[in-house]
Amino acid sequence: MTLPLYTPSVAVITGATSGFGRETALRLAKLGTKLILTGRRTERLQDLQNQIDTPVHILTQDLCDTAQVASDFANLPDAFQDVDLVINNAGLALGVNALQDKDVADSLTMVDTNIKGLLAVTHALLPGMVARKKGHIINVGSTAGTFSYTGGNTYCGTKAFVNHFSGTLRADLKGKNVRVSCIEPGNIETEFSDVRFKGDKDKADTVYAGYRKMVGSEIADMIVWLATQPEHINVTHLEVMPTDQAPNGLNCTGIDT
Repeated sequence: MTLPLYTPSVAVITGATSGFGRETALRLAKLGTKLILTGRRTERLQDLQNQIDTPVHILTQDLCDTAQVASDFANLPDAFQDVDLVINNAGLALGVNALQDKDVADSLTMVDTNIKGLLAVTHALLPGMVARKKGHIINVGSTAGTFSYTGGNTYCGTKAFVNHFSGTLRADLKGKNVRVSCIEPGNIETEFSDVRFKGDKDKADTVYAGYRKMVGSEIADMIVWLATQPEHINVTHLEVMPTDQAPNGLNCTGIDT
């Protein structure tokens, strides 16, 4: 007998102002899920809220400010208290410089957002899920957390954390009826590369040139698929790339002389 799909009651989506965070919000709203949407750009959050018929609570939030994150989630309106889905989507990359050429501020911003921010959100919301014996945390990792590439240094390291943290959190929560999933996308055409290259559109466009690429709506469909599986199913890791993208092994280079 096939059990019915799960419909989340209250979902938190970080980084909901663009890309597949935004697309996921639109899809969950169609299921009737109440949404807590976070991001740094208030106008975009309000615009998204105006497109959604289900109840929405928006939080203008910088994940680097972990004290603010904790306070925001400790003071949710009553109607949004029983969060049963957290989508840790917010994250960024800055530059493709070798580490010795990278601005340390860029590296620390990636660590603060991709690791500390994700931890702050999870710490704030997980105890309630455990107490209610109901919940699902979906972390957005990356193939960069598994496959290293030149210039990826700090970003790859932060996504390796997300990928492995998800697995160990899953082990911690065995028997608690709280699920943990990590989706690990490859190249997707979103604003990600615009941010990475700090608004240099020409550089950003080269990332997606010459092959069939994925788009944010496709990843959003997969996130919603993860979130709506019956409660007895936990998809732990989902790695997805464009058909035209694949790891190309170890590149060997001679020593500069």
